Amino acid sequence: MADLFQADALDDEQNDYIHKEFFAGFKRYKNSDTLPAELHKYDKLDDALKHQVSMNLCRDLLKEHANKEGFLLKHFIDDVQNVYCADNRPWVIGYSGGKDSSAVVTLIYLALLALDEAKRTKPIYVVASDTLVETPLVVDHVNRSLEQIGNQARRDGLPITTHKVVPKPDQSFWACLLGKGYPAPTQSFRWCTERMKIDPVSNFIKDKVSTHDEVIVVLGSRSQESASRAQVIAKHKIENTRLARHTTLANAFIYTPIDTWSMDDVWKLLRSCSLEVTISPMGIGKKWADEYELEWQTPWGVNNLTLWNLYKDSSDQGECPMVIDDSTPSCGNSRFGCWTCTVVTKDRAMESLIKSGEEWMQPLLTFRNKLAETNIPANKEIYRNYKRRQGRVNYQRVKEGQELSSERAHVPGPYWLKYRKEWLTELLVQQKKFNEDGYSVTLVTEPELHAIRQEWLNDPNEPDWADSLPTIYRNIYGNDLKWVINDNSSFGEVEAQILQGLGQQHNVEPEMVQKLLDLELSLEGLSRRSGVFDKIGTLLKQDWGTLEQIKEKHTELQSKSAFDIHKDQIDKYEAEILALEKQTKVEF
Repeated sequence: MADLFQADALDDEQNDYIHKEFFAGFKRYKNSDTLPAELHKYDKLDDALKHQVSMNLCRDLLKEHANKEGFLLKHFIDDVQNVYCADNRPWVIGYSGGKDSSAVVTLIYLALLALDEAKRTKPIYVVASDTLVETPLVVDHVNRSLEQIGNQARRDGLPITTHKVVPKPDQSFWACLLGKGYPAPTQSFRWCTERMKIDPVSNFIKDKVSTHDEVIVVLGSRSQESASRAQVIAKHKIENTRLARHTTLANAFIYTPIDTWSMDDVWKLLRSCSLEVTISPMGIGKKWADEYELEWQTPWGVNNLTLWNLYKDSSDQGECPMVIDDSTPSCGNSRFGCWTCTVVTKDRAMESLIKSGEEWMQPLLTFRNKLAETNIPANKEIYRNYKRRQGRVNYQRVKEGQELSSERAHVPGPYWLKYRKEWLTELLVQQKKFNEDGYSVTLVTEPELHAIRQEWLNDPNEPDWADSLPTIYRNIYGNDLKWVINDNSSFGEVEAQILQGLGQQHNVEPEMVQKLLDLELSLEGLSRRSGVFDKIGTLLKQDWGTLEQIKEKHTELQSKSAFDIHKDQIDKYEAEILALEKQTKVEF
């Protein structure tokens, strides 16, 4: 290793700490010299006399003592400096605001401070991904941290800049759930991760790749925290280097500087205090010894008390890591996850925050639980349309040993529009109340409102001809946003009611006529209507009528795997359409 360490920009306490404290090994404990003998003595006790957790901890500590003594913090700073100076590829640090990503930023900040100014040549981008449904306390913490890191880096002359990425308005949580009607996420349908986390970060990385050809993505992944993530990175490890190839992005590489650290190491860096192992007749435990003036301090001059308070009442809950691909596990229990997460059965993180004094967030937990209840099998038919977004009724797959002709349950589609309207109204009312009570909280952003409105207007099953969203907003806030003029404004609620009456009179499904009229309006003014007959055919092939009527028509078919409720009629239409298409191609 090249000797890159320079203490000029470090204060005496920082420099002393870096050269004195051990990490990622047995020596990180304050009483590591006397501890082995006590551990051996405890290990020889009859197992019946020992608490199971203490017994496991004892054996883990003895194993750790036998395998590795530990490394000084300087070892890891040297590692960061060597990787940084090895090439000219810029770094993108994934920052979630949690303990692991905070430790990585702290480590890298110290490494740059301890590096000669002439060698600080390439940019480091600290990137936070805001899903727009993060827990409000976390949003405030991340925003403040990004501002503080960026400001101090400029004062210290470090090439570190901070950035925040968000999902596109039409791909956000509320645009998908309230706009498109997607059901609340589950383990089997976790549609939110890619849209809200992977894509925004990937787009940022791709932008830097297009500028710099290659980038290194720095993550706070630890083997102890996520074995599955560690396996994925190990699989893509580049031999004889500290880097791994990104699993999905070309010309992007992964660097995990704290991959060998335990959670104790992470808090030791963030709190800058010693950790002591205690052994008593009651068992084995760990205790932090608050000795240093650096307690709670970060290199950018603020304390970590807020971060510690977010974790201290929940030792079994981690953070939601920066997600860069679909190998990252769900983070539903995390203090640094989304408050709307329904992937887990209970949001223990939110419950714990409320119990620890943040009672004002109770309405968010109540709303989250309401969404979770819509995924209960018995409730799906209440909240969700019987048709999928493509306008068809789908059935569950045939199970092994089941007759193809046997009756099978249908697969529910998106949420009914009436529930989406109710939920948006509830969110906006609560958002207004939060802000009137002095909490600066945005539950649904203005770009999302515009995206939701467009989804409602163009809903494949229930087009909102009444254009309800501006009215909902006006009734709550007493004013209007700058709404885009609706291209479908020629038709409204009155026209929809007329169609309902005419449909009953002529035995025609009014929803089908609505969609045909919507298609006509969407093509108005075009000189060439390419593919119009295919679009008409697609509409005619959709399922129309009530669920009972559709099921009755489906039972007339020999196979539900290829059902088509208007097959004869559609064959006739398609023949006529084909003849019309031939006529349009005749040259006059």
